[in-house]
Amino acid sequence: MSFGNFFAGILIAAVGYLLIWKSEWLLNNFGRIGWAEKHLGSEGGSRLMYKLIGTIIIIAGFLKATNLSETFIKWVASAIFGAKIQ
Repeated sequence: MSFGNFFAGILIAAVGYLLIWKSEWLLNNFGRIGWAEKHLGSEGGSRLMYKLIGTIIIIAGFLKATNLSETFIKWVASAIFGAKIQ
């Protein structure tokens, strides 16, 4: 595991944390997401969408920091397509 991957992964996770922490600020400055408001709830669907995106970014950052991103992608692909990917 290289220090560069670890540092980059932690920075990516920090960006995801900021998206979750400042979801109200994002809503006020970038507005509501029409699809999220329709499908994720009547009020607060956009906030939830910002938080879901932040959570996905945090997971991706930790996968990069621990050098497990390639293993995770192979696992997901094998689960979706039903074949062992090497």
